Amino acid sequence: MLKNNQGHSEDAFNKNFYEILLNNLNDGIYFLDQERKIFFWNQGAEHITGFKASEVIGKRCSDNILIHVDERGISLCEENCPVKKTLSEGKIHSLEAYLHHKDGYRLPTSIRVIPIHNKELEVIGAIETFCDISPKLLMPQRTQELKRMNLFDSLTETGNKTFIEMHLNSRLDEMHRYRLPFGVLFVDIDHLSTVNETHGTDVGNRILRMVAQTLSNNIRFFDIIGRWGGEEFIVIVLNVDEHKLDFVANKLRLLVEQSNIMVEETQLTRVTVSIGATIAQRFDTVKILVKRAESLMNHSKWLGRNRVSLNFEKEEI
Repeated sequence: MLKNNQGHSEDAFNKNFYEILLNNLNDGIYFLDQERKIFFWNQGAEHITGFKASEVIGKRCSDNILIHVDERGISLCEENCPVKKTLSEGKIHSLEAYLHHKDGYRLPTSIRVIPIHNKELEVIGAIETFCDISPKLLMPQRTQELKRMNLFDSLTETGNKTFIEMHLNSRLDEMHRYRLPFGVLFVDIDHLSTVNETHGTDVGNRILRMVAQTLSNNIRFFDIIGRWGGEEFIVIVLNVDEHKLDFVANKLRLLVEQSNIMVEETQLTRVTVSIGATIAQRFDTVKILVKRAESLMNHSKWLGRNRVSLNFEKEEI
C-alpha cells in the first residue's frame, strides 16, 4: 500500500490506475451524475462514437450527442431512458439501441447501465457501458477485396453497381438451385438534389456517406449493400419472406430518418429515404428484379416519400 509521504496518496494512485484501465478497454464507458450529466468518457467511447471527451464532459447524452433510439426510431432520451430508470430504481438495465455517431449515422450498440452507490447505498450516479454490434469485423477485409477487384464505391465505402449485379446473379442462381429466398430493397435519398442546390455538393456527399453508413451498420453481416448510382442504393436481404423484408426495410428507413449531420453548427434534419421492397421470383432476371424494386421505390415517392412499398397501392387520403 502506498503511503502519503511517498508523494502520491492511495486515492490518487487508484484514480490514475482505474482511468488507465478504463481507457484501455475497447468498450465505450461513461459516467453520469444524478442529473445525467457526463463526467467521465473513456477512449473506447471516443473511438465508437467519434465524440472526444472534451466535447461531451458536462453535457447530457441527449444534448445532440448519442440521442439513442430504438429500432422503431423512438427516442430513448426521456421517459424511456435506461439511465433515468437506473437512477430512479437503482437497478441494472440492459438493452440494444442505436446511437448517433458524430458523423451523423446510426450505429447499433449493446448497452448496460449500472447504478453508482455511496456508502449509504444511495444512488448518486450511473455507469453506462456500450459496444458496437454492427457487422464491422469483416469490413476491413471486404473493403480491401472490393478495392482490389474494382468493385468499391470510394465515396460511400460500399460496393458499386457491378458488385451488386454480381451478387444478384449469384443469389438468383442459388434461388433456382436450392430454393433460397431473398429480397431486394431499392433505396433512394429524398430531395438530395435540393440539398445539393441549397448547401452544395460537399454537404450532399456527407449525406450520401451518412445514409450508406446507417444502412451498412444495420444489416446482417451476410446481407449485401451497394451504391446503384447517384443517390440510390440496393440492399440484398437473404433468407426472408415479405413480412421480414418489410420489417428490415422500415427499420432502415426509420434509422435514416433519425440520422443527421451538422451544417455550419446547425442540425440538418429530415434526411429521409424512399424504399421499394420486393421478394425475388422464379422467373426474375437481374434487370426485371431491379426494375420492379425501382418501380416500387418510385411508388413510395408518389405516396409522399419516406416510406416503404412492397405492393402498388392507391394513394393514401
